[in-house]
Amino acid sequence: MGTPSATVPAAPDVRRGRRRPGEAAIKVLLAVAAVVSIATTTGIIASLAVPTVEFFEEVSIGEFLTSAKWTPLFADKNYGILPLLIATLIVTAISVVIAIPIGLGSALYLSEYASARMRKLLKPILEILAGIPTVVYGFFALLFLNPILRSLWPGGEKPDFQNMLIAGIVMGIMVVPTVASLAEDAMSAVPGALREGAYALSSTKMQVATRVVFPAALSGIVAAVVLGVSRALGETMIATIAGGLRVADIVVNPTQMASTMTAYIAGAGQGDLPVDSLEYLTIFAVGSTLFVFTFILNAISIRLVRKFREVYE
Repeated sequence: MGTPSATVPAAPDVRRGRRRPGEAAIKVLLAVAAVVSIATTTGIIASLAVPTVEFFEEVSIGEFLTSAKWTPLFADKNYGILPLLIATLIVTAISVVIAIPIGLGSALYLSEYASARMRKLLKPILEILAGIPTVVYGFFALLFLNPILRSLWPGGEKPDFQNMLIAGIVMGIMVVPTVASLAEDAMSAVPGALREGAYALSSTKMQVATRVVFPAALSGIVAAVVLGVSRALGETMIATIAGGLRVADIVVNPTQMASTMTAYIAGAGQGDLPVDSLEYLTIFAVGSTLFVFTFILNAISIRLVRKFREVYE
């Protein structure tokens, strides 16, 4: 006769176990957070929509989008947003040209080249830049960097004391920690097995970093870049202090003063404009335009993230 086999105990059914006391409270808190986020977004849209509709009852959308003069606070009133829009795009483009290479280069170094000790030292130092108030960046640009730029500028005509170039440069420095930190997190999340497989095929560290890790983390990198661009697009204090408040005509020379959309909102909001006047309603029209641009940018970001997302088991 054979030896009787031992009875294997059945695995416990975790679904039938008692819930922990904190689970219900955590679910309630998460639901409240979701509701607050939705309610906040709805409130922002509502607060912008009503004054914006009132503005466009007085000013045609065609004039708003195509006119090349923005002088709602002058005696000769014009309501074309192109000067503000072009200045915003120029400052944002300058900041992106600076932030993306430095940010992604820093992320690659921290993720693939730096030792664990060096990473623990450098990453907090890099993220300190994100904690500096933007008003400090603005005065740093205006009172420290701009005199250096003017003294080193070749030729006879110097940049304006306030200009888009210096605003974009400092804005790019401000955005670097956002891009670097998020991109480094995405690269660090790439499984080590991919790196080991590439090294087994005699790949160099540069090849592993640029041809294996970077493509595998592309969705997170895209999200980091778009978040950095969105932050630059909506930055107010640097654009106001370092870029100036010139709003009349279109300015394409980055060494000249020009007002971005956020700078105009900040400047006009500090004035003594009568509430519900057409001049006051321009603040909401510009704010709605900025909101639409940010919404489109985030929608594109979501599509790109979903397109390049990699799932690992």
